[in-house]
Amino acid sequence: MTAAPQSHGAPAIEVTGLECGYDGKVVLKNISFTVPRGEIFFIIGGSGCGKSTLLRHMVGLHTPTGGAVKFLGQSFTDADTRARREMLKTFGMLFQGGALWTSLTLRENVALPLEEYTTLSRREIEEVATLKLAQVGLGGFEDYYPSEISGGMKKRAGLARALALDPAIVFFDEPSAGLDPVTSRKLDELIVLVRETFGTTIVVVSHELASIFEIADRVIMLDRAHQGIIAEGRPRELAVNSRDPRVSEFLRRGDRVTQ
Repeated sequence: MTAAPQSHGAPAIEVTGLECGYDGKVVLKNISFTVPRGEIFFIIGGSGCGKSTLLRHMVGLHTPTGGAVKFLGQSFTDADTRARREMLKTFGMLFQGGALWTSLTLRENVALPLEEYTTLSRREIEEVATLKLAQVGLGGFEDYYPSEISGGMKKRAGLARALALDPAIVFFDEPSAGLDPVTSRKLDELIVLVRETFGTTIVVVSHELASIFEIADRVIMLDRAHQGIIAEGRPRELAVNSRDPRVSEFLRRGDRVTQ
């Protein structure tokens, strides 16, 4: 894996004392971490530990019950509606399954954020959407519908849409879910290519060891019982050196740590 580019200025993401929950029930508490610009950062842990919950609270899909989130030095948590709308342009999101609109072509799906957040003409929007699809290896599939392509291609199309506004940060929620190992590896390679080409900061929610060890610069590990972070660092170093059995057992399952 290529080393993360040098970051300058404020970190891409700063999370301080975040508390997440639903219907009065606390799921995560006292979550604090920083992601430098240009890093590939993973949020890992077993099922039900709150990985996707944390991601959804970070990007505003749910409101935290405490703490703060900053993107590129600006508070997202305290931003008013207008400021938050502007900040939403700085990051993209790839949901599980791609979350494509089945009634729209791939080009039309990628065009959606451009229609929502820009004043580009229809022709310009179509040109940008076509370019983004080509950047993820889907040139020639612009007029296909989601039902006409494979699961891996749907993930790529979802990534093209996430990249439509040239965001500084892209979030991935379990990108390898439902993919075979070969397709998953190709998606990992594409994620690294996006970082290397555009300097994009990448945040990935995953429990897939192959991806964690192959492309993550750093990780935080969540634990359900602890309701928070129990480890932070480079995955191979944590796998070898952590004295917390929860961390070593998670990262060493299948004896993947061989190098």
